Amino acid sequence: MAEQAAPTTAREWHLAARPQGWPVPADFALVEAPVRTPGPGEILVRNAFLSVDPYMRGRMNDVKSYLPPFRLGEAMDGGAVGYVVASEAEGFAPGDAVLHGLGWREYATVDAKRAVKVDAAAAPLSAYLGVLGMPGLTAYAGLLAVGALKEGDKVFVSGAAGAVGSLVGQIARLKGASLVVGSAGSAEKVAKLVDEYGFDAAFNYKDGPVSEQLAKVAPEGIDLYFDNVGGDHLEAAIGALGVHGRAVLCGAIAQYNDTTAPAAPRNLALAIGKRLRLEGMLVGDHAALQPQFVGEVAGWLAAGELCSDETVVDGFENAVEAFIDLLRGANTGKMVVRLGA
Repeated sequence: MAEQAAPTTAREWHLAARPQGWPVPADFALVEAPVRTPGPGEILVRNAFLSVDPYMRGRMNDVKSYLPPFRLGEAMDGGAVGYVVASEAEGFAPGDAVLHGLGWREYATVDAKRAVKVDAAAAPLSAYLGVLGMPGLTAYAGLLAVGALKEGDKVFVSGAAGAVGSLVGQIARLKGASLVVGSAGSAEKVAKLVDEYGFDAAFNYKDGPVSEQLAKVAPEGIDLYFDNVGGDHLEAAIGALGVHGRAVLCGAIAQYNDTTAPAAPRNLALAIGKRLRLEGMLVGDHAALQPQFVGEVAGWLAAGELCSDETVVDGFENAVEAFIDLLRGANTGKMVVRLGA
């Protein structure tokens, strides 16, 4: 596609203050900043879609973690897809569609080594932030490599209507799980899990204790738990897991905004007698699976065997609102922000 010249300035979102508990709009600042001309080995990208993801909440705290915290008064970053406007890098030309890590801004000057060309004709551009991107690989690698899913396993997924959870349940079904159950936060999401994503059963965690609801949909217990929530969901799963059960600890969104220690799980000692394996995962450890993942998932998508939903928020100025809504569970599937033309 033809690209227009970049403006001399463009907007970017800065972290203005570190959130205390739930983030509020005042913690962020929309700033007009210079657009830097690319130097040798760099490309200038006009972002078309930005990703907002739960892990970003942790980076707003000034604590040591697997990713450095966002700096106050500077642009945040995250997944984005867009079009090359100018290139000083071999192999990239204006009009190319690329995936990169400098989101939260309208234009990004990117080291070409940290950008990947994507095919906008093969899939909608936003899919490379979701089902064919980081959330998709998280689901695929977490379930198969970390969780070691076996045919016949009974699987429980929390946060099952989100970008990762919705794919975990579907992949488990496609790979031969005997039971796939999920939790979500509304009756509409619960219905979607069963009617569209093919879960065997689902429940609204707001309707009663998670442990009681899980026991009703999985009366014989579970073999594998994929955790996106933590807290009472993890406690319920530990209680329901059988001997040598496995739990993939992917996220703990229930406690990201807590200012006190989590109340659960309180039954961790059960992991001893049951010989459970609880393993944390980071998607960055599984880059080697990327070709296998894209090939298999693209095949399922083409065959209509896998559903992929998005919640699209229009307008760069609404990116913070989209992020806060994500933390409150307002999305179904992947939450993305679509920038204006």
